[in-house]
Amino acid sequence: MANFFEPPRYIAVEGPIRVGKSTLARAIADQLHGQLVHEPEDNPFLNAFYEGEAGAAFQAQMAFLVERYEQLRPLEVGPNSRKVIVTDYIFEKDKLFANLNLSDAELTVYDRYYRMFRASLPVPDLVIYLQASTDVLRKRLRRKNAPSERAISDDYMEEVVKAYEHFFFHYTSSDLLVVNTSEIDFVESGQELQQLVRRISEPVKGTQYFLPLGKDEAASA
Repeated sequence: MANFFEPPRYIAVEGPIRVGKSTLARAIADQLHGQLVHEPEDNPFLNAFYEGEAGAAFQAQMAFLVERYEQLRPLEVGPNSRKVIVTDYIFEKDKLFANLNLSDAELTVYDRYYRMFRASLPVPDLVIYLQASTDVLRKRLRRKNAPSERAISDDYMEEVVKAYEHFFFHYTSSDLLVVNTSEIDFVESGQELQQLVRRISEPVKGTQYFLPLGKDEAASA
């Protein structure tokens, strides 16, 4: 009996800060006429955390956890939904940053809520993990020059990049398409964006890698 491919309807774009998550998620949602879901950004504790204030890491993390849960919980996804949804984050990123920033005692409290929230959330059909070198991300961070990001140190950026690499090396919850954006600009190059959109309309099984035609062919892990 033939196996019919069902294109992903819940697509999440992930990666470290300034890798281009929001830009790509918006472009994919536009191309697929999908619903775009942006990560919550209005966190009243974030500036204090970047400035190193005591207790701010736990406050910021718990605020993000609740906001992300409340945003993802109502999404209309699953086999009975025909809607395409594109998010610029996955819920698991919250735990990734909690492990980086919280003390053991804080993590014990955090984990109780994380496990409870995670159990009731849908899992993406496809995750697109955007990579870039730390040097590239630092340059983009300086170019953006967002007030809330000026206190991000080079050491912290390095830790975040390594945490993402480790997390996605072991990621198995969804099919995964890895894209290195160090030399790819989906804003400036519509051709590369179209190639990526075509790629996600084809089967992605396990972990696979995308490179635009003209650079190399896409490869499978």
